[in-house]
Formats: sequence, structure tokens, C-alpha cells
Amino acid sequence: MKIVTFWNRDTWSPGVYTDEGVRDFSGKVSTVPELLIWLDRDKEAVHTYATEAPLISETTLGPCVDRPEKIICSGLNYEKHAERSGMEAPAYPLLFNKFANALTGSHTAVVIPADAKEMDYEAELAIVIGKQAKHVSKEEAFDYVAGYAPANDLSARDLQFRTKQWLVGKSPDGFCPIGPYLTTADEAGDPDHLQIQCRMNGELRQDSNTSDLIFDCATLISYISTYMTLQPGDVILTGTPEGVIMELDDKRWLEDGDEVEVSIEGLGTLVNTMKRG
Repeated sequence: MKIVTFWNRDTWSPGVYTDEGVRDFSGKVSTVPELLIWLDRDKEAVHTYATEAPLISETTLGPCVDRPEKIICSGLNYEKHAERSGMEAPAYPLLFNKFANALTGSHTAVVIPADAKEMDYEAELAIVIGKQAKHVSKEEAFDYVAGYAPANDLSARDLQFRTKQWLVGKSPDGFCPIGPYLTTADEAGDPDHLQIQCRMNGELRQDSNTSDLIFDCATLISYISTYMTLQPGDVILTGTPEGVIMELDDKRWLEDGDEVEVSIEGLGTLVNTMKRG
């Protein structure tokens, strides 16, 4: 199942993406987290409704998750990325956060803040939590996952490193594109063995596999749930592989009109265009 939000009567509504169009779930639930709770409690009913719900043939898709309580990001979490950045691999997950204002969908323009000069892409696998999780073991971690999606942890590097706190460079409006859809875990395959790529204006920039993660998906879920209760709809960005602009000798930062594509094996392609603020 592919879960989306779509533009519906001046708001984002939850739905399910199909070959025929989007099935409108707004008659049953108001948000994607509510849909995930329903899916966890009665999967058969959700799948049945997905064949009966009103069909929207033409619409605009938004971020595949709306109103998450938390967006938690893992930094420096690929072996080769750590090596090429000249940094030592962390002993524990290096966590930071974004806020819901950063969410946007595929095929949207992301505004670069006026004073940001070093705009970078970061292709990432996003984990979306499906039910409340606290003190979850690695062995049971995947029982709490609703699904996965491509994401782009956009970063204004000059703002990110202007102070010791990364937030201002990580969570401006639109700095967390996610989508085009959330693929449920039963259809997504092994999240720790998926090809992940990023293209800038059609040029392949990042080409890796989630098998290069330092802390795999189950480890991240377990570690985070030790310290905070994860709720349905919470998003975990698992880190980016090598190939970000920050690592390159010849740095040509993202600018007005640049297009960035994030593709993950079996999960679709996320496309965004940069727009100078």
C-alpha cells in the first residue's frame, strides 16, 4: 500500500495512491497518523476501504506524512560518508531534529533562505512509525514500523555550522521533502539493503546502499525509543551516504532552478526544485 496526502478542499487529506489515482480516505480519517493507527488495528478493513473509497483522478500530492509529532534525524550514519567527510564514525547515533514546518512533498519548490550560500542535498531513507513505541528492542523494532519513503535532509551548511546548534541550517520551511508516497513495510523489502541515489540536474551524485549504514534501522528505532516515546506518524531520517556537496573539492552549491531527485529502490523518486528566496 502507498499512503499519501493530497490537496483536497484547501487542505491536505490522507489517501492511498493507486494506478487509477488517489483513493480519498478523508471520509474515515483526518490525518496520516490516524490512518496508520487504523491500519495497525484493522489492516483488512483499511485494504477493503482502499478499493471502495472515492477516487481522485487528478490532484497534487503533499508530504506523505502530515502532522508527525517528531522528525528525528541521524547524522553521519554511513561508513563511506564519515570517511569522506574526514570525521570519525560516532559511537552512538548522532541525533538532531527538524520540525513539521520543514515538510513538503514531491514536485514542489524549496525556497533557499536569502542569506544561505551553501545549500546541500542529502538523500535519505525515512522510517515512519506505525504504533506507539517505548523501550523497543532491536529484535522487535520492525513490528513498530508503518513504512518507508525517500526523503531529502536539505541543509544550508553555512547556517548549520554558524553555531554549535544545527537547527537553523536544517529546519527552514520546506527543508524536509518526503514522498512521493509512504510504502508500507510489507511491500518495501529489507530497509537495510536498498539502493539509494541522488541526482542533481540529472547528474548522479549519490549512489549507495542502506547496507552501508553504521546504525541500521532497527538499532535507530531501539535507541531512540529508549529515550522518547515514538508515536504513529513520527519520522526517522536514517542518514545520508557519500556524495554530498560538502565533501567535494569542487563545490557548486544548490542554487535557484536546480533540480534534486532522491530515488530509493522500490520506494519511488522524490523530486524538488530549488528557488532562491
